[in-house]
Amino acid sequence: MKEFRFRIILILGAVALSLYLLYPTYADSQNTITIQSQLERFRDSLQTANPNLSDDDLVRLVNLKEDEIYADKPDFRTAKEKRVKLGLDLQGGMYLVMEVNTAKLLEKLAKDPDQRFLELLGEAEQQAKIEEVNLVSILAEKLQQNNIRLSRYFGSIRQDDADIIDDLQEQESDAVTRAIEIIRNRVDQYGVSEPSIQKQGARRIIVELPGISKEEDAKRLLQGSALLEFKIVKESELTIQIMNSIDTKLAESLKSSTDTTLSDDTTSAEDMTQEEFAREHPFYAIAMINPQSPFADAFVRESDRPKLEAYLARPEIKNIIPDNVEFAFSAKPASVEGGENIFRLFLLNKKAELTGGVIVDAQSNIDPQTTAPIVNMQMNAEGAREWARITGANIQKRCAIVLDGVVYSAPTIQNKIPGGSSVIEGIGDLEEAKLLEIVLKAGALPAPVDIIEERTVGPSLGQDSISQGLNSLIIGFVIVAIFMIFYYVKAGTIADLALFFTVLFIMGILAGFNATLTLPGIAGIILTIGMAVDANVIIYERIREELATGKTVRAAIDSGYSNSYSAIFDSNITTFFTGVILYQFGSGPVQGFALTLMIGIACSLFAALVVTRIVFDLMAAKGMKVNLG
Repeated sequence: MKEFRFRIILILGAVALSLYLLYPTYADSQNTITIQSQLERFRDSLQTANPNLSDDDLVRLVNLKEDEIYADKPDFRTAKEKRVKLGLDLQGGMYLVMEVNTAKLLEKLAKDPDQRFLELLGEAEQQAKIEEVNLVSILAEKLQQNNIRLSRYFGSIRQDDADIIDDLQEQESDAVTRAIEIIRNRVDQYGVSEPSIQKQGARRIIVELPGISKEEDAKRLLQGSALLEFKIVKESELTIQIMNSIDTKLAESLKSSTDTTLSDDTTSAEDMTQEEFAREHPFYAIAMINPQSPFADAFVRESDRPKLEAYLARPEIKNIIPDNVEFAFSAKPASVEGGENIFRLFLLNKKAELTGGVIVDAQSNIDPQTTAPIVNMQMNAEGAREWARITGANIQKRCAIVLDGVVYSAPTIQNKIPGGSSVIEGIGDLEEAKLLEIVLKAGALPAPVDIIEERTVGPSLGQDSISQGLNSLIIGFVIVAIFMIFYYVKAGTIADLALFFTVLFIMGILAGFNATLTLPGIAGIILTIGMAVDANVIIYERIREELATGKTVRAAIDSGYSNSYSAIFDSNITTFFTGVILYQFGSGPVQGFALTLMIGIACSLFAALVVTRIVFDLMAAKGMKVNLG
């Protein structure tokens, strides 16, 4: 038995690891049933209490309730994050391929574009769509072929063509980056869970929105122009006063909704346990104030953010907050604590002092005197007049730069700024300065974003795909298993055991790497089942041949496996490399199929050559008869 110990430990370790990795998927499926039951009761209670509630409001409140449940139960959220992800074709949602229209950008940047320029730009745009080549390079080539210098339309007369091309390519790339930032910001605010936003090529953006049911709303949201606003941050005294009122009202509401027999606790905050503090001060339990800071900004953990948003959306809390102010989160985390992002919560004037349409340019840079990152911002004449008035009236106050409802920066106004040229300081690093430059320019997005491909899978169709995919998997497995038992009797049962381990290992690897299971992925698993049993058939036939020559069972097993290696490796390696090519040059569903196929080949080889071999070796060592039918 000692000679088998390492292989037994290896197999048991692989099985244990696969079960450990798949447990969150099982737990999440059970949690989902519990949550759906709670949401159903919550929906019924809302409709009973508010018969006139619109469908949109009902959906919004139910979604907030779901976020609140996940915020209250970290183990639910952890299981959801670690489960096997389902692709859009299985869970429903939208798949969009968006393209930044850089032709419009160049047309806008051109000085006095004439008919000839527009014709060449049109030809370059058509060529770029076919060849997937940078539009700026094609346009520059066409202008040079027509003996037209680029400085006729772009840059200055002193710049040569190479410098102008570099500038235009930078602006083209910058426009795509700005579009991605805006789309990501809006998707986050739309409340889509597990979205995917990726840049593809020079100017395309792939957006995957799981669970989206209103596709027109989503498309309108993604394609609308960005709204950049400048809003004054409220003073600390008023912010604390409003937060205290929210905390008090929230504590009363939560007590009355949970246990009306609870009495007011007069214990000081320092003497309370964490649970008591959360019950008496529900707002401050998740929105912490820094007492050392001159500002009254609250700091909220990312996991508590949905819960706080649900609190602020309550009707009784909305009644407390004055009509002329609003809360807004920072776009990026203010810090990271224990591996979790901490966001800053601001209280702002609801009315914007100025919008981003007045900004004509913004550039991130390094201050030559302090070597600190800064952003230079330039406004037009109308904006400059308003900016001088705003900054003059709000010296030593903070002005928040807000894009689509989230705060990207809140610098303090040091003095009155005439002329419309401002310098934003106090930025963490150059990367943050570059992001702020993108945000400031986003207010006047120069290039429209077109949707060139879209696919939508409804939730019911996705559920059908899951059912049909699983049925295909089970039926394929059962047919192969029955055939193997019928043809190879006891040895067929061992092959079926190897098939079961193959599927278990595939799912464990998918869960371990947070891979996404799609319908083509299920097809790859089914194909793997057929290939896995093929290896067992080759081995069994070789063992049969060896037994027919009069060899002992032990010798027949050794020779049978040894003589099978070349045929098994040959077929599996060639298929594996085919999978590599499909994954490298395919996209979307093809990649999903190729990935599960490659994982399946590795798992099936392990099951066929290690799992079944150890069973046969144990049977031979114990003197058991090997029945191959």
